[in-house]
Amino acid sequence: MGPAKISFIVNPNAGMGSAARQWPLIKAMAENHFGSFSFHFTKGTGDATKLARAALQNRSDLIICVGGDGTLNEVVNGFFENDHLIHREAMLGLIPNGTGCDLIKTIPIPRRLEKAMQVIVERHARPLDLGRLSFKDHRGQWTSRYFHNVTSFGLGGEVVERANRTTKVFGGFVSFIWATLISVMLHRKKRIKLRIDDQPEASIVALNVAVANGQYHGGGMWIAPGASAYDGLLNVTMVGNLSLPQVFWHLPKLYNGKIFEIKEVQSVSCRSIDAYSEERVLLEMDGEQPGQLPAKIDMVPAAISLIVPRS
Repeated sequence: MGPAKISFIVNPNAGMGSAARQWPLIKAMAENHFGSFSFHFTKGTGDATKLARAALQNRSDLIICVGGDGTLNEVVNGFFENDHLIHREAMLGLIPNGTGCDLIKTIPIPRRLEKAMQVIVERHARPLDLGRLSFKDHRGQWTSRYFHNVTSFGLGGEVVERANRTTKVFGGFVSFIWATLISVMLHRKKRIKLRIDDQPEASIVALNVAVANGQYHGGGMWIAPGASAYDGLLNVTMVGNLSLPQVFWHLPKLYNGKIFEIKEVQSVSCRSIDAYSEERVLLEMDGEQPGQLPAKIDMVPAAISLIVPRS
């Protein structure tokens, strides 16, 4: 394979500063494998999108994200401008380095640096599906973003809002478990109206609704067993009217793949879903809390090329 124009997008704060600490080693390995490349450090929210977009406009062939799901989400959005790919032949590589990194539980990109770099060196890519979320942001303005893993609304939005306000010194799993337990005790189930594909509108009382491209979110919650990021479908998991004792009783099933054994949990596959509520219902998207309902989510199949292990 011929030489490529390569750009690294690095979130130095990812993994509680782990990305910054590892960057000298990552840089040395990249110099050994690739020779020349550019690299750019993020300084705040939205920077990874701007940096990735600028690199692609400058005809970078390979964008390598160093960070977790939040950084990856921003980089993914940088591949697009006005809902069109900037550089159709460009590929996305990932060096996972964050507190969550839920996508790699579905797509087995190695966490170990040497192996993750080797996967990128081999440049074996698959077309990755993306979800596209249109919603109201915190200013009340309609906006649109892509997501690679999971968008949820209800409890999920409140968990992320709480988790992102607290320390992650004990890691993503502990942070999200703590935020989940507190949020479950404080959260009030919401009445949400849904329209799935062309089906009639339905009204449900839900603890949480997850619209999934990957299988896991929230630091390891197995919300959509069987979901695939390559099948052109969204997997919708609706956690219904569970009482507080039921939530705690069934909590292990949210992590061990037995979520569909809970009778109040329903699942459906679709290509689009509209949701709104007369109550305030927060959104969660790839570990961030971008806004609230109403929202429209649709599938964008084979949207970008992601470098993955050959196996």
